[in-house]
Amino acid sequence: MDEGRWPRPLRVLWVTRIFPNRVEPLSCAFQRQQLAALSRRCEVEVLAAIPYHPGVSLLGERTRPGRLTAVPARDEIDGVPVVHPRAPYLPGAGRVLAPVNAPLYLAGLLPHVPRLRGRFDVVLGAWLYPDACAAALLARVLGLPYAVKAHGTDVNVVARWRSVRPLVAGALRSAAYAIGVSRPMVEALVALGAPEDRAVLVRNGVDRALFCPGDRRAARRELGLPERGRIVTFVGHVSREKGIHELLRAFEALGADGAAGEPVHLVVVGHGPERGAVEQAAARAGRAGARGAAEGRDRRGRIHVAGARPLADVARFLAATDLLALPSWAEGTPNVVLEALAAARPVVATSVGGIPDVVECGRTGLLVPPRDAGALCRALREALARSWDERAFAEAAPPSWEESAEALRRLLARAAFGPERRAAA
Repeated sequence: MDEGRWPRPLRVLWVTRIFPNRVEPLSCAFQRQQLAALSRRCEVEVLAAIPYHPGVSLLGERTRPGRLTAVPARDEIDGVPVVHPRAPYLPGAGRVLAPVNAPLYLAGLLPHVPRLRGRFDVVLGAWLYPDACAAALLARVLGLPYAVKAHGTDVNVVARWRSVRPLVAGALRSAAYAIGVSRPMVEALVALGAPEDRAVLVRNGVDRALFCPGDRRAARRELGLPERGRIVTFVGHVSREKGIHELLRAFEALGADGAAGEPVHLVVVGHGPERGAVEQAAARAGRAGARGAAEGRDRRGRIHVAGARPLADVARFLAATDLLALPSWAEGTPNVVLEALAAARPVVATSVGGIPDVVECGRTGLLVPPRDAGALCRALREALARSWDERAFAEAAPPSWEESAEALRRLLARAAFGPERRAAA
């Protein structure tokens, strides 16, 4: 059956724990943007589960589950209806008990089954574990086909746990499609159990109205950043796994020399457990810069801690920067890398996950091994010293979210109405 003869517009049930809400509005911007674009093409409802265990309301602001008790049961985000089931989970389950969380997750979704019956054509599990496993079980209860979408850590770390891998393999084998956002991720899904003919690439997109080449000096003035000198920007979760300590060490070594006599500044956009370490490093850099100025040597750069920012602000920080640095230990295909390329800014990143699939080393950025501050420092120095061809960024520019969502819609429609649906039945 071709698309012109499909019985009705597609109706998608999107199942995930990884989605923004009233308490965490900046979380997972990539999911929010793709889903908003998808909702303009078909009917979508999100089941965005909230972790719950007895007594969690007593924890208040001290833990994430305690904070999430303030999330309403129903909401609307970008015009899309979002339901927040309370899904029981075992806090601190670790690798051994991790398999228990998938059936507990499903238990939190089951009360919604009567309301969901007959309203959807396909279920999408938008994270590999436990979302995809719970989505597979929910699809079976509803008598629907389902697809699985993976992003990064879910494939590269959690799905490889011995306790979890059989559950992930089962969900992948029965899925109409297993969707990865880069070629290496598609290959990883096949290695985990997805049939090769149903493992498909759908690249994430960017908001091309926000992320585009811009006036660097104007953006710096707008953000209150130094107009003199070079700027290296980090955007992401401020954690050890994102390589923030390697970046701080590389910046300290780089700052002693500057770049062609100019100071090099580091801007950190994001929040996370290592923010305190970044603030301490910023204080040290400030004292060193003050001493240098007193001695007539104003070559040391500063560290600017910007905190978590909405997407429009991230676009301005990328417009202001000379390059993006992302020295993660493991990754999928980080959307901030795609956004930097769309903004025609070179990327210095680790050669992990899907990053080599989108950053052409020497043409749109430089790649280094993870956990190597020395290699990172050398790459930053080289990237700041060279000229970059804007035509290369135009050729490497990622798709828009509209294009990405349309590719996803076509795939889900084939799962719902095409031969894949009959095969699943």
